[in-house]
Amino acid sequence: MRIDKYLKVSRVIKRRTVANEVCAAGRVSINGKQAKPGSEVKEGDIVEVRFGTGTARFRVLSIRETVRKNEASELFEILDNPALLD
Repeated sequence: MRIDKYLKVSRVIKRRTVANEVCAAGRVSINGKQAKPGSEVKEGDIVEVRFGTGTARFRVLSIRETVRKNEASELFEILDNPALLD
């Protein structure tokens, strides 16, 4: 799945266009490599997103095309800065 879509489906970022812009600006990395909006993400990958106030890291646990809001947090495991992903 594309990283921009994953960020939206998992609700790390609320809108796909914003996720796309964040990736294009170089603020997202997958396994330590800078990610473009179309970069593929798979289970087990470590994703790092740099927000204005800090950096959040999480591990991808599951990939699904659609998910309910209350199930979105089951798609990833937070590794650093859980407050940024609230």
